[in-house]
Amino acid sequence: MTATSPIPGLRARARRLVGRLGAVAVVASLLTFPAAVAPASAADDEPDPTVTVEVAPAGAILPDAPLSAGLSLHNDTPDRLTEGVLTLAIDRTALTDADALDSWLDDGTAPGVFETLATQPTEAVRAGETGTTGIEVPATALTGLAPGVYPLRATLNGATTGVGDNLSTWSPSAGSVVVIQAAKPAAVSVLVPITATPKNGSLLTADELADLTAPAGALTAQLDGVAGTGAILAIDPSIPAAIRVLGTSAPVSAIDWLTRLDTLPNDRFALQFGDADAATQAHAKLDDLLGPADLTGLIKPSDFAAATPTPTPTPTPDQTEPALPDNAVLTEVHRATPGILWPRSDVTDDDLAMFGRYLGDDALTVLPDTVLTGSAGARATADGRDVLVVDDAISRRLSDAVIADDATARDAGIAAAQGQLFLAAAATPNRPLLIGLDRSEKRTAENLHAALAAVSTSPTGIAGLRDATPVKVQSTATPEQGRAASLQGMLDDESRLRAFSTILEQPLVLLAPERTQVLRVIGVGVSEKAFPKQVIAHRSATVETLGAVGIQDPGPVQLFTSAAPLPVWIRNDLPWPVNLTLFTEPSDPRLSVQEQTTVVAGAASNTRVTVPVEARVGSGELEVLFRLTSPTGVPIGAPSSATVTVRADWEGIGLGILGGVIVVLLGVGIWRTVRRRRRAGADSPGPDAADTDASGPASEKESE
Repeated sequence: MTATSPIPGLRARARRLVGRLGAVAVVASLLTFPAAVAPASAADDEPDPTVTVEVAPAGAILPDAPLSAGLSLHNDTPDRLTEGVLTLAIDRTALTDADALDSWLDDGTAPGVFETLATQPTEAVRAGETGTTGIEVPATALTGLAPGVYPLRATLNGATTGVGDNLSTWSPSAGSVVVIQAAKPAAVSVLVPITATPKNGSLLTADELADLTAPAGALTAQLDGVAGTGAILAIDPSIPAAIRVLGTSAPVSAIDWLTRLDTLPNDRFALQFGDADAATQAHAKLDDLLGPADLTGLIKPSDFAAATPTPTPTPTPDQTEPALPDNAVLTEVHRATPGILWPRSDVTDDDLAMFGRYLGDDALTVLPDTVLTGSAGARATADGRDVLVVDDAISRRLSDAVIADDATARDAGIAAAQGQLFLAAAATPNRPLLIGLDRSEKRTAENLHAALAAVSTSPTGIAGLRDATPVKVQSTATPEQGRAASLQGMLDDESRLRAFSTILEQPLVLLAPERTQVLRVIGVGVSEKAFPKQVIAHRSATVETLGAVGIQDPGPVQLFTSAAPLPVWIRNDLPWPVNLTLFTEPSDPRLSVQEQTTVVAGAASNTRVTVPVEARVGSGELEVLFRLTSPTGVPIGAPSSATVTVRADWEGIGLGILGGVIVVLLGVGIWRTVRRRRRAGADSPGPDAADTDASGPASEKESE
């Protein structure tokens, strides 16, 4: 069997990835549905094992210079791939524009005929592994090529897997481009967003910061990648805020990272807190851009060194209190150029006017050229508003390169970006170009540095870009109203939480994370697929928080006395103690209750509250309604009721019976005592009887 793959390497790699995702989907479906309804032939949906090749030239070259290229062989089959021969060929018909380049890289369509440049034997590749090799092309093979972008193709021949009936012969191909550089390259600047998303959606925790700023951490990789380059940094201020709010509890690596960021010479500007999207806020007709809540409520004074006392004979208590930073200090991005927004692409001319109201008439908005008409170069004005224009095609290619899995894939992405860059520079001569990397937290330092070094030539800083001569453009974007409606819903929930938070001693411990979470949900880097899921998750969390405090359903209560405490249990699932007022209302005046009871419910616990009650008259069954409010009167949780059976007359009856029993017992006791004494008196002789007994015999003698 012979398997051929004329699709270029990038296309084949994408197909392989899609195939793997399909296999994951099959496994997930088997785990989700009962075995009785699982497909009988699930294995038929798994992708066929294949062999693919990737090729990437080692950067742009000057005319009449030699060419070096890296090649990778990916053997996804269960068998060993034998030795073969790689052939590298070039199409001497240059690609004329970005569409032609995309057609070649994505679809394998080239305008001319390929001729062989060099061949290279390959070594065998084990099952499931990748083999790499390099190939050198002498300058003589490229003679006569003028500056331009030329299709390059690598093809593997003669390699097989399996034996006998399972023998397969492989001839995969991969495409890239060779860029013959002009003598004077265009001035190119690159925007590099530096963001980090915490698991809790609020501020990064100390543990997360320790991981991210460790030597192999993602934030460390960003600084390593931009160091020594002219990249313009777009920094999420929530990162320095998360470090500063921890004070002395911040990991040492995080403090060092922030110091290093502050000392880098790169131009920079601050993204919105949490990288929130300004376009979504403009579509929601907000009066101002959302900012973070006051983060000082998250500060622990013990994490900040005490202020140095002023030498005085008698120190005052104020001199030993910690010096705490305010919100502006916590969120500051040092040396950041103000007034720059980098929103999502769905920005209209009306939105630009709104940005001017938010930040002033000199606001500068970063937009991709795909939503602008007449764009040429990095500097433009739309309806009189200042715009920095990002070349979207180059940005997409370079963004893919910096998150590539291996060096060959990275270099292939860089080569594609260089090809797009050459064509863009030819279309807009003598004008600066701007590239904007995607929001990503998966870049490696090596990939980022290699990409910046390859494309960032004669970079222009923010001031230079702003001062460049602008061209007039017009936005063709259509606003995404779904995000605006979701934002309004989350802000309504935030208002409810603000009222709910009055049960806390320090409401900011709840409100500050809530605002940050809202900002992150509308973040620029949140994809169309992820956005609705995050909105649902956030609103579910809000409902859970609002229901975290309430009255546990009480059971029936029997009151056998006229005055007794009525027990009520208050549930508090929040990690902080809460202050509440419990209102008690009987449905019948036969029961007198204490109408208000002040409650302090402990954190993450159930608190027992006793309400004094008194039965006035009569007996019977009635309902007692319980409801909670905050100290400011905000209803908390749902009201609850208990059925109370009153037996107020049982107390008198019981006392009467008890009194009667006591009287009877006393009467019986007295009667028995009297009877005993009478019996004792009847049995003993009196005084006269004693005398008679004593004189009887004598008298008898005397008579005788």
